[in-house]
Amino acid sequence: MMTEKMIQNRKKAHLRICLEDDVQSGLTTGFEKYQLPYTSLPEVDLNKIDLSTRFFDKELKIPFLFSAMTGGMQSGGVLNQRLAEVAQEKGMGLCVGSQRAAVENEELAASFEVRKYAPDILLFGNMGAVQLNYGVGVDGFRRAVEMIGADGLVLHFNALQEAIQPEGEVNFSGLLNKIEMLCVNLDIPVIAKEVGWGFSEKDVTRLRNAGIAGFDVAGAGGTSWSQVEKFRAEGTIFYEAADVFRDWGISTTDALLNVRGVDDEIELIASGGLKNGVDVAKSIAFGADLGGFAREILSPAMKSVEALTEKIDLMTYELKVAMFTSGAKDIEALSELRLKKVN
Repeated sequence: MMTEKMIQNRKKAHLRICLEDDVQSGLTTGFEKYQLPYTSLPEVDLNKIDLSTRFFDKELKIPFLFSAMTGGMQSGGVLNQRLAEVAQEKGMGLCVGSQRAAVENEELAASFEVRKYAPDILLFGNMGAVQLNYGVGVDGFRRAVEMIGADGLVLHFNALQEAIQPEGEVNFSGLLNKIEMLCVNLDIPVIAKEVGWGFSEKDVTRLRNAGIAGFDVAGAGGTSWSQVEKFRAEGTIFYEAADVFRDWGISTTDALLNVRGVDDEIELIASGGLKNGVDVAKSIAFGADLGGFAREILSPAMKSVEALTEKIDLMTYELKVAMFTSGAKDIEALSELRLKKVN
């Protein structure tokens, strides 16, 4: 049984490792294999390009999401506040980190309470799907939603990460029926999110049939959480096993295609190794609605609101230039572009 102190120490270690160690996947996202169409005559005014979009009936000024990064520790409140303040200012979305510890201990809830900093943003709660097998019922998931006034709940899937943790919770049996029960009993959308290994078409189909309302593919090509866990497990069998799985999973581009191959309309977030605005532009041309960032913005987020704002401004401009030089005046036009495969 994981104790509160163990969870907090693990979350602190995750942040430190992501900032200091080589946790890059051995695979690539796949974006490098595709190009947006270039035009010398855009017939578009760069200064009038419209980046606004809607996601689950929520208006966003830019199609960006701060993906889950921190949760389960008091010090995470400062980081969450910065993310929320920038999300509010820029009109983008935010998914908090895993709320499991705060569901079990209300004293930690304050670190997640970001609505006071961001009353208007698209905000997602976050719980691990496997917790349905470890004593957290529908009421626990509902508390996570109510805790932050969330617009939706992200249900994250991290089987490989759990398998490389010495304290991993690896009973994933019988989850599908419990996920269906959860979707039926919550009155907000439930979004399935991987943590760096993508979704297969089979899994998308099963989860969609269970009532999942959206996907965050979090494909391979960015942070490898088996590598993150490796640095916590030195001297154990988990440390030795982790490297075998460095090139594991489904690339971000393939995962996007898997979702769209099953459902053309379902709400879709691209994440997993996105590094800049061009990656977001390609993601939208692949069929995504939003692009999610985590480790790429972690360092500036740890520094200050100003550093994080500068990073988002840069990514926003990169997206606009990619659209401008492709002749796309708005997100809808970008979504209709056809990517060219180069490798």
